[in-house]
Amino acid sequence: MEENTGVGIRVAAGIFLTIMLITIVVIITISSQDAAKQGQTKMAAITTQLSDTEYQTYSNTTLSGSQVLNAIRQYMNQEQFGLQVITGKQRGTVGTFYGDAFNDIGEITGGSSSSSLSAAEKQSSEEYINPSGKFRSSIVRDKNNMIRGIIFEQE
Repeated sequence: MEENTGVGIRVAAGIFLTIMLITIVVIITISSQDAAKQGQTKMAAITTQLSDTEYQTYSNTTLSGSQVLNAIRQYMNQEQFGLQVITGKQRGTVGTFYGDAFNDIGEITGGSSSSSLSAAEKQSSEEYINPSGKFRSSIVRDKNNMIRGIIFEQE
């Protein structure tokens, strides 16, 4: 009889310890999932910030015409991105788009855009970008807060 009682206590203790072990594993798993979600959220924020960093140079700054030409060369072939240049001769117009054309709320409009810099480098052209000229730059974002374009307007 004592043997049965001892075996019964051991079996009950084994079941109790097994349930405790499973409970501990479940608690650790849940807490690690929460930590992983927080980590993913922080990584997404950091990634967004890093991707925007390359364009922050053009956020409300004054640049020379040669810097504008370099920016056009660098970014005009990016997908879903455009550059708008308004020279002194184009004041009062929309200027010239390089890459994708966009509107003031950052929507890509698919309008006409220049695919080359030949007019921007030709002094007799309205699109001519004077390398020593001063241009005010600003960034255009869409409704999803994605950078869709840069506007350069000659001062």
